[in-house]
Amino acid sequence: MVTRDEPRRVLVTGGAGYIGSHACLALLESGCSVVSVDNLSRGHAGAHDALGLFGGNRFNGHAISIHETEALTDILVRDRIDAVMHFAAFAEVGESMDHPLRYVHNNVAGTMSVLQAMDRADVRALVFSSSCATYGAPPGGLLPIREDCPQTPINPYGASKLYGERMILEYAEARRRAGRHFACAMLRYFNVAGADPGGRLGEDHDPESHLIPICLQVALGQRSAIGVFGADWPTHDGTCIRDYVHVS
Repeated sequence: MVTRDEPRRVLVTGGAGYIGSHACLALLESGCSVVSVDNLSRGHAGAHDALGLFGGNRFNGHAISIHETEALTDILVRDRIDAVMHFAAFAEVGESMDHPLRYVHNNVAGTMSVLQAMDRADVRALVFSSSCATYGAPPGGLLPIREDCPQTPINPYGASKLYGERMILEYAEARRRAGRHFACAMLRYFNVAGADPGGRLGEDHDPESHLIPICLQVALGQRSAIGVFGADWPTHDGTCIRDYVHVS
């Protein structure tokens, strides 16, 4: 049990990635103890290093995959984890169109492995990094998209996130029926941008596909131009409006 004098212990999957590392930093700043698991296929060992410098003995990073269910279970038990924040996922819409099975394996089967490990370790709280891609195209162009808007994804990435949500909710309901508490929340957000205001962490994708850093690369002379696609949206110049949330 967590006493009033003990910090909360949170495991973050994908904690060496862009959003996951900033979540780790926010948790450390709030006084939590944080364990990150990331196979570093898209994350960066340097993020773990930076978090270790800031968090000291309240941070541990492990270069393992979320598919390693037994290893994940061992960490949850050994570090007496109170809650999990699950960010580990592939998140490129275009890539998901070309490689849908890759997204089923990583996003759906990976989430199943996280739930299995939590079940074995009896960890009872989960925050799932989902996506507004689960909504697809809102009916009648309804904007802003409400939380209760129908979820009808139009690409494999959005579908993988929606299946993850449903799996988590079905698991939570099964535990409820068995008299075993399980709390969960789904974060459905649009494009994430920016970096830690203190300069401790930032965005680093290779190849870079996100609009804000591409704009900055053009401004810095690191690439010659940026392509703006779409000319028939119902806007004053026909280009798409995109919604952003700062990573911090």
